[in-house]
Amino acid sequence: MMSLDLTDEHRLLEQTVRDWAAREVAPRIRDLDRAHTFDRGILPQMADLGLLGISVPAAYGGAGMDYISLGLASEELEYCDTSLRVIMSVHAGLNCLTLLTWGTEDQKQRYLVPQAQGRKIATYGLTEPSAGSDVRGIQTTAVKKGSHWVLTGEKQWISLADVADNFLVFAWTDQEKKKKRDPGGISAFIVERAFKGFSSGSMTHKWGILAGNTGFFKMDEVEVPAENLVGREGEGFKIAMFALDQGRYTVAAGATGLIRACRDASVKYAKERKTFGVAIGEHQLVKEMIAGMESDYQAARLLWMRSGWMKNAGQRNTRETGLAKWFSTVASERAAGDAVQVHGANGYSDEYPVGRFYRNCKGAVIYEGTREIHKVMQADYLLGYRQDKPTRCELPPYQSVQGR
Repeated sequence: MMSLDLTDEHRLLEQTVRDWAAREVAPRIRDLDRAHTFDRGILPQMADLGLLGISVPAAYGGAGMDYISLGLASEELEYCDTSLRVIMSVHAGLNCLTLLTWGTEDQKQRYLVPQAQGRKIATYGLTEPSAGSDVRGIQTTAVKKGSHWVLTGEKQWISLADVADNFLVFAWTDQEKKKKRDPGGISAFIVERAFKGFSSGSMTHKWGILAGNTGFFKMDEVEVPAENLVGREGEGFKIAMFALDQGRYTVAAGATGLIRACRDASVKYAKERKTFGVAIGEHQLVKEMIAGMESDYQAARLLWMRSGWMKNAGQRNTRETGLAKWFSTVASERAAGDAVQVHGANGYSDEYPVGRFYRNCKGAVIYEGTREIHKVMQADYLLGYRQDKPTRCELPPYQSVQGR
């Protein structure tokens, strides 16, 4: 039976992450955002807290916490700033949990263990200049030559592109299937920054998540050892979709934290700011906006927690996680817009945090499945056009992973 009650361990984690972010990051985040600067010093601190391997079993260097814990940490990190949650999404969600499920024992020892311990940072490379939601549109290729695969191509809009040590990269390995846009011709690889022919750069023209590192990387005939193929040849599309289930989960929980941040900032301001002789919180239309933030927060939290419970139980949750991601990100955009409105002219100034919330929220409505993609997915489920079929690998249930 599903239970959404938090354990003492959950509550301790929630408070620990909240206190750390408030103490170590919140006082500096406005300046980091203004300077478009990613603080690499945040990473070892997150590693010390066990966040970079939070839901990876202790046997592979992780903290061994459940998937609800991953959601709680994501919510608390984005409450402070979206750039913190992005680290969780790409490193812990998209990469580590994918290697936990699809990686060989050798890959887990060589890559997952140091990543879970925070000694190495990892990210995910799917999006390209000509391919986002249309995964079949990627142009990166991998050609087998002896004991290596040779990868050529460019990835774009990659979080931690100039920071990560390891990259989970998707490329066409079957050119005939590429011509037919058959996703069975896509494969997944672990690529190291140190491999010859690999280069990266940062994107400087973003208008949101300015304290985060986003960029691109290029592979010019990069030789990747054959043992770095993740899964079987041709399973890349399945692996990419599996990874997105985990990334979307962290995005959903993070957006929930952003809604709460908008709510709390608006409540504080509404009590302090006076117009027409009274605090603006006395005005009914201000109350309406704040009440909307609260209802959206509670609904979004229930949605991601349901997905987390399903992950703990080892149940397929693509549909539920997609709904949580869609609802929470759109709700966060609505909450951020209303928070700016509650603050009036001050909301248009970065002296207050709500302008940053407004800029940050938009990215999540687009990446890891646009709101339009998720609308179509949910309708297709209801209409019977889409059904989730069992895959060769599913996220291991929390209990069996921990051996408890």
